[in-house]
Amino acid sequence: MRYRQLLAVMVLCVAAAGCADTQEAREQNDPLEPMNRVFFGINHSLDNKVALPAATFYRSVTPEVFRTHLHNFLSNLHLPITFANDILQGNFSRGGDAVGRFGVNTTLGFGGVFDVASDWGMPYHQEDFGQTMGWYGVPPGPYLVLPLAGPAYPRDIAGGFVDRYFDPLHYFAINHDHYWSWTRRILTFVDARSRSIADLRMIERSSIDLYATTRSLYSQARQTEIRNGEPDIQGLPDF
Repeated sequence: MRYRQLLAVMVLCVAAAGCADTQEAREQNDPLEPMNRVFFGINHSLDNKVALPAATFYRSVTPEVFRTHLHNFLSNLHLPITFANDILQGNFSRGGDAVGRFGVNTTLGFGGVFDVASDWGMPYHQEDFGQTMGWYGVPPGPYLVLPLAGPAYPRDIAGGFVDRYFDPLHYFAINHDHYWSWTRRILTFVDARSRSIADLRMIERSSIDLYATTRSLYSQARQTEIRNGEPDIQGLPDF
């Protein structure tokens, strides 16, 4: 988390270095587009040279059943954070699904390795404090691309700090030993990349401006998550 704090400070320090004043940048809430494009280029190069090859190798040498169980396990670890944010949003029904799913899969599913809860009518969903703030109308702030971390909004960066305290594993660090935390992050990253290889390649092949496409898709995805998948009726006239 110190790394993210340093990144946030760095972004604020260079914010005035190159602000875009185009209509598109204003519409996309991207006043730092020149700086963001530089960081996007760095991230994209590293992604092609390191992340995607690693994810492709992992997918090619690891049996699908193992990948599925690992994904289930990692998803289960996030459910306490989801439950806390469901309650903060006043969505007690979804909160009940989250805590019920966590209880069933942690016990009968052997720590979440097996997804028993989905068959019991408790499908997976994910919430974070950035979504909670968005649900209450907190604006996202300017679009950012963080080096080695990807797209983000200041609201969601701040939300990530709060989510740490909703995560029971945060309190298990002994003598500030964060090896487990970093292992979890790396596994989560590789799991996510391996599940989206085809989509990422299709987006890259079909995009005239990959940066603009990524920005648009990220913004739409966050808005959909904040609305819990409900259609944006107010936004329909914009089409």
